[in-house]
Amino acid sequence: MKLAASGITKRFADGVEALGGVSIELREGEFCSIVGPSGCGKSTLLAILAGLIEPSAGRIALDGEPAGRLLGRIGYMPQRDLLMQWRTTLENATVGLELAGVPRAKARAAALAEVPGFGLAGFEEHRPSSLSGGMRQRAALLRTFLAGRDVLLLDEPFGSLDALTREAMREWLLGIWDTHRKTILLVTHDVEEAVFLSDRVYVMSGRPGRVQATLEVPLARPRSLELTATAEFAQLRERLLAPLREEARAALGAA
Repeated sequence: MKLAASGITKRFADGVEALGGVSIELREGEFCSIVGPSGCGKSTLLAILAGLIEPSAGRIALDGEPAGRLLGRIGYMPQRDLLMQWRTTLENATVGLELAGVPRAKARAAALAEVPGFGLAGFEEHRPSSLSGGMRQRAALLRTFLAGRDVLLLDEPFGSLDALTREAMREWLLGIWDTHRKTILLVTHDVEEAVFLSDRVYVMSGRPGRVQATLEVPLARPRSLELTATAEFAQLRERLLAPLREEARAALGAA
């Protein structure tokens, strides 16, 4: 197993219990997603897996061994692109490599080799303020990929994009994943996005977040956007929506 988390619990100092014993597994090269209601701890879980915060309880294994210190061992892209406004697209993409001690010229060459595949050819010397939302996200993803980690955690990378751009980015991301075959865990609020991208989807409950359902996605790869119009896709989407609807009804009833 590439990455396994077992019984992850997180209680903050103010008494809020964000996670109530989350267990997930990712095999090498898999694309998995997490969906769930707002405030259920999805982003907290990713921050724990990235080593940014410590769990209150639970175990994490990487490549079958206790993970120990995780910071810097797993790639992480937060909800905001966090591009540095004073750096060009290429300079932003090489930040991780430079922090890892890679000489600037070598880091630049590595980024230039990947720029076409990330749809950024011709924009290498542009600053973030002159890029579209989709380009900014691709630049941030390029920075994450270039860091060289086998496991990538993506926290709603397309959440701020318009519907058409988001749809195109899903298909593009699958192409990138197919080329690099990284192990990816994606957090999203979009059920259709989760089904389209994933091999497996974990459905989390309201706070404290727990995995209340797991959906295996047997759709053949490679996938194209036309797949979303099929009956098989619709059935999987409905199976994923069912526990989320129940959760929403329960939350409204308790309010």
